[in-house]
Amino acid sequence: MTTFTQQIRGRGARSNATGRYESQVREAFDDGWTAEDAEPAQLATELTAETAKVIITRNDSPDVGFSASINPYRGCEHGCIYCYARPAHAYMGLSPGLDFESKLFFKPEAARLLEAELSKPRYRPEFIHIGGNTDPYQPQERRLRITRQVIEVLDRFNHPFSIITKSALILRDLDLLASMAARNLTRVAISVTSLDRRLSRSMEPRAAAPDKRIEAIRRLTGAGVPVTVMFAPCIPGLNDHEMEAVLERAAEAGASGAGYVALRLPLEIKDLFREWLETDHPDRARKVMSLVRQMRGGKDYDAQWGKRMRGEGPIGELMNARFKAAQKRYGLTQRWGELDVFRFRVPPKAGDQIDLFGA
Repeated sequence: MTTFTQQIRGRGARSNATGRYESQVREAFDDGWTAEDAEPAQLATELTAETAKVIITRNDSPDVGFSASINPYRGCEHGCIYCYARPAHAYMGLSPGLDFESKLFFKPEAARLLEAELSKPRYRPEFIHIGGNTDPYQPQERRLRITRQVIEVLDRFNHPFSIITKSALILRDLDLLASMAARNLTRVAISVTSLDRRLSRSMEPRAAAPDKRIEAIRRLTGAGVPVTVMFAPCIPGLNDHEMEAVLERAAEAGASGAGYVALRLPLEIKDLFREWLETDHPDRARKVMSLVRQMRGGKDYDAQWGKRMRGEGPIGELMNARFKAAQKRYGLTQRWGELDVFRFRVPPKAGDQIDLFGA
């Protein structure tokens, strides 16, 4: 059942349904007292420090290209309506809807925990991915600087990492990224979902505008940082027609690789996405959902390994064929090579004896 809520200014979700693990369900409804021409309400962002015991998390998914990752934040103020991380907020007793983008958790001890983990005698370096769940450069990072502190630790340890974002705030850390790229220790992925400012603002209300992301690609690659552009998610009937244009603009800005992911609608996201379509794009809502089901075997989503990122059937196959053709046409075929794990060193601490026989 679709819940009703007054539209919230600068937020992506249109409702805040109770998390799936809660014993009591709260549902908003239209009581007829809200004026049709009322100004959208505002919703303040709440920040909570999270006490973590470890900062590096691991996965064994065959669909992602990394096993070790760091996520400085839970929840994301960007408010992307399609975000696959939304359902995880239910584990916190919160809603994957508006709570996900307004009730955020941050890890103030991230840098200290990372340094402790990297300093363990049994630690063996492998590249770490930053931002595999929520964006490490969301707006609160400007003040909290947790991602910056994590990269500073990786820099001191000569530890390889990759990072993905849709924020131009990454340019704040260009000094570290350029230095580490020169040592083959880092690479960046920038997500560009649309070149249409109105569609981008609708889908990703607090993320950087498309031209800012393209400029970030230009400045990163100009400083020697290898960049891959991610066209994710690719939504049939909504933004899929922009695939070639996005890849072309990214290539012109200096990107050397590209990737894409078909729209994923697991758990609560399917309802949140439908609500958003019906309010922001009512003329396309039925067509978009029909095309989504056509590439998901008649369902809103199929979580099978090997299918969830690309979809299947004629729609999925056409999407993949178009991507490969555009990738080749614009020279975005460079695959990420291995980052250098052999530079890794635990830096000496104050008072440590100098190794006379070291490098």
